[in-house]
Amino acid sequence: MAQVPQTFLDALAVRTWCGLALGALGRAREEIDAINVYPVADGDTGTNLYLTLESAATAVEAVFAGYETGAGKPSLADAVHAMAHGALIGARGNSGTILAQLLRGMAQVLAEGGEAAHIDGAGLRLALRRAADSAWQAVAHPVEGTVLTVASAAAEAAEEAEGDCGTVARAAYEGALTALAATPGQLPVLGRAGVVDAGGRGLVAVLGALVEAFTGEAVREAPAAPESLAAEESGQAPDAVSGGHARVESMCDADLCAEGSENGGPAYEVIYLLEAGDTAVARLRERLDALGDSLVVVGGDGLWNVHVHVDDAGAAVEAGVEAGRPYRIRITHFGLGDVHTGGERPPRERAQRAVVAVVPGEGLAGLYTEAGATTVLARPGEPPASGELVQAVRRAHAREVVLLPNDAELRHTAAAAAEQARAEGIRVALIPTRSAVQGIAALAVHAPDRRFDEDVVQMTAAAGATRYAELVVAERQSWTTAGICQAGDVLGLIDGDVAVIGPDVTATARTVLDRMLQAGGELVTLVVGDGAPETVAEQLEARVRESYLAVDTVVYRGGRQGTLLLIGVE
Repeated sequence: MAQVPQTFLDALAVRTWCGLALGALGRAREEIDAINVYPVADGDTGTNLYLTLESAATAVEAVFAGYETGAGKPSLADAVHAMAHGALIGARGNSGTILAQLLRGMAQVLAEGGEAAHIDGAGLRLALRRAADSAWQAVAHPVEGTVLTVASAAAEAAEEAEGDCGTVARAAYEGALTALAATPGQLPVLGRAGVVDAGGRGLVAVLGALVEAFTGEAVREAPAAPESLAAEESGQAPDAVSGGHARVESMCDADLCAEGSENGGPAYEVIYLLEAGDTAVARLRERLDALGDSLVVVGGDGLWNVHVHVDDAGAAVEAGVEAGRPYRIRITHFGLGDVHTGGERPPRERAQRAVVAVVPGEGLAGLYTEAGATTVLARPGEPPASGELVQAVRRAHAREVVLLPNDAELRHTAAAAAEQARAEGIRVALIPTRSAVQGIAALAVHAPDRRFDEDVVQMTAAAGATRYAELVVAERQSWTTAGICQAGDVLGLIDGDVAVIGPDVTATARTVLDRMLQAGGELVTLVVGDGAPETVAEQLEARVRESYLAVDTVVYRGGRQGTLLLIGVE
């Protein structure tokens, strides 16, 4: 994508950079996954970097979209704050968490000008230095030969450059490229595998996109093997260099796939967002450092992203609970005979069919999982990105996948994920469920032994026959389809539109339920959130028994689902 060259960094340049970087990581994702041998050879560094950057880019796009309906345009501070926050809440894995801190470090400098429209080359130099320094500080035990080394080299090269932002960015890119080629000599596990550091390779792609954002010229992309990189420098073709790509293909031999090769590592990767103060986080770092390794804690201003590898995943989560409020908790079991032990992981046979569903709370996630679905947890204000849905489809490991977005706002995201999965040879059907209760109805009639098309038709019909409602609390005064609401009012939405406004959760829920059942129904599904009164389900069940004799009721606990209550009528 050709860009108009510009000499300074403003909000539009940030937007352009994020888009180009996402494209660069998308092209390099599989290659980066393939060379991922440190700190754990779990083959997901490229994917984690992509998902982290996708979250950052989505946040920046949301800022620009917010200005499209009004006057003005976002400031540089608006754009970089969104970029940093998006990366923080969407960070995946060790590499993604470090990338989030690099972007946060840059944002701290770039936003210092307040409402300033742009910064020049000198400002970019300072931002790159802050990025590298903050990333080193975020890692409990920094190691040379990793993305941290590449980031420092980029900052050092930028500091030596004089000129506009394009000149500084190109210097940083070239410095990073040189440092990347040296990583196999700094980290023995990389040298034995014959590859460069995967995280560093990803950062080089991001910096290359920064150059293109300023100059409009695409840079040469860094290869995976140091010999190939050296060949490019000397003008030789990669295949002419002894051991080039052949060594990359054989890098996952058993003696190369252990962390540090000599010793096994922890069994679990634990990641969560954490709301906590600085003092509590300092104590958390000490506790997690004693529990495991690969500890990275990034963030600030009360919101942190915590990443650690441990044997006791429960203790890592408990430490977060003691420090503050952990959420979006993700625990990955590396498994026996895997990358830590050097054993060869037997190939898992693909299932014929699977269901992938987006769910709004931990309670529903458990329900969907028990029903056999692969779930993606969505938090209020933190919808999953398309890359996360694609990753879930891959995790389902099936030839045929039924995708349930369970949210009208996720229609386009889910469609993009389905399209990408189809390009990978997976047969995907997207059922446009707009609520988790519609997804429950679809899952109830799912029959894997039916023909795929027949199963999709039956699931779609069940979802379509289910009316849905939700109860939420109004955050501010506003106009609705049911009249003017005040902050604190309880809103009852039926099929996405506000139908009832009331002061009381139970009374409003009863009115909503009556309106829904006026059109008939055989089954009422209630999904109760943590914020709802304890007796609301009991009172609604009693209402159905007394007034609608032929209607059954089923109740589920949704946990922290963003709404007080979900209601389905089918």
